[in-house]
Amino acid sequence: MDTAIQYVLLAAAACFVLGLRLMNHPATARRGNLLSAGAMGVAVVATGVVIARHATITVTGWAVLFAGLATGSVAGLYAARSVRMTAMPQLVSLFNAVGGGAAALLAVSDLIGAHAVPVRVGVPASIDIAIGAVTFTGSLLAAGKLQGLVSGAPIVFPGARLVNVVIAALTLGSGVWLAARPDNTVALVLLVVGALAFGVTMVLPIGGADMPVVISLLNAFTGTAVAMAGFVLGQTILIIAGALVGASGAILTKLMADAMNRSIANIIIGGFGTADDAASAEGGAQGTVRSGSADDVAIQLAYANKVIVVPGYGLAAAQAQHEMAGLAQLLTGHGVEVTYAVHPVAGRMPGHMNVLLAEANVPYPQLIEMEEANGEFARADVALVVGANDVTNPAARRSGNPISGMPILDVDHARSVVVIKRSLGHGYAGLDNELYTDPKTTMYFADAKQGLAALTAAVRTFVG
Repeated sequence: MDTAIQYVLLAAAACFVLGLRLMNHPATARRGNLLSAGAMGVAVVATGVVIARHATITVTGWAVLFAGLATGSVAGLYAARSVRMTAMPQLVSLFNAVGGGAAALLAVSDLIGAHAVPVRVGVPASIDIAIGAVTFTGSLLAAGKLQGLVSGAPIVFPGARLVNVVIAALTLGSGVWLAARPDNTVALVLLVVGALAFGVTMVLPIGGADMPVVISLLNAFTGTAVAMAGFVLGQTILIIAGALVGASGAILTKLMADAMNRSIANIIIGGFGTADDAASAEGGAQGTVRSGSADDVAIQLAYANKVIVVPGYGLAAAQAQHEMAGLAQLLTGHGVEVTYAVHPVAGRMPGHMNVLLAEANVPYPQLIEMEEANGEFARADVALVVGANDVTNPAARRSGNPISGMPILDVDHARSVVVIKRSLGHGYAGLDNELYTDPKTTMYFADAKQGLAALTAAVRTFVG
């Protein structure tokens, strides 16, 4: 039986790898997600069989175990069905917090009251507790920033970096102490307190513009903590699952940082950005701005040969993905070539726009990445920007500002540009968008959902 269980867990781990591989493409991502979830379900059942076979817990333990399973299952199902797409980044942050916290608790429970713990257990336990605790508080704070419960702007105070250094030194020192003396309760308490505090002080100075990278980084932290918990407990399935999440999260974090032309260290030490509130929406681009009506924009779209849509967080905030897909379908039926240019850091988390468009059943072949899109804008008759800001700002091509050098979507290379936005407010980087004063740009001031619905009706009058 024990051998059979090990084979089952090995098969589950293989399914994790295959599931991750399937997530490389939007067309197979859903299948990969289902495969991975199914494998995790099988792993949970197999673990339950092991517990029952070896009678390692009491009746009370079983009651607590089933209560936890029921609570987690209900909470997960409710969140999956009720959380809106705009709140998905917050949900991902909460999942990171739960994963990191759970991994840290596994190591804590294994060390409390233990005697003569070998170094091969003490070292991964210390790493697990440190990373898991940092992930727990850091992810909770990131979720609070995204939800608006905490200001999305960088929160700094005099001596903040010195405090960060002191807390980091305390965490590192107590971690080394605990690794050498795993049975030392004082070292354990100091490590937990220091890591929890560092999670807060690490995320506080990071602004909203860097949140996609932070979410990805914390996801990598969660995976690493889970892998370390696997070493502590001697469970291969945890090591494999954690290593997959940690490695993929680290790779994605690097790709996201490159997409912003910023180093990960720079993001952690001092993030930039502003809060997504009314104050930030009151600003505006300086210069001559040309606005148009729904009919003006509809004429451009109806008589275009090629239209490139650039979605941004404004599309998600207005829940306008279905209206966008409907307009694109209408144009496609009229013979217009429509594609979607997706910037790697558009939205609030990695892949936010891809998930949003998939929810509206946008055909996968119409989604093109930034590198390919930038080669297509010069051939486009219209670049339709819906709620995107910093990722289209030509200011990134100049030095001396917060987004200098950041790769952007070259929408200003299109023959004409239409921007659907509620106001001239700047994005998270706190900069006015120079695209809005470009002579080729027409600003269509409207909520994305209402504006796209009006455009669809207007286009229909022209195309029949």
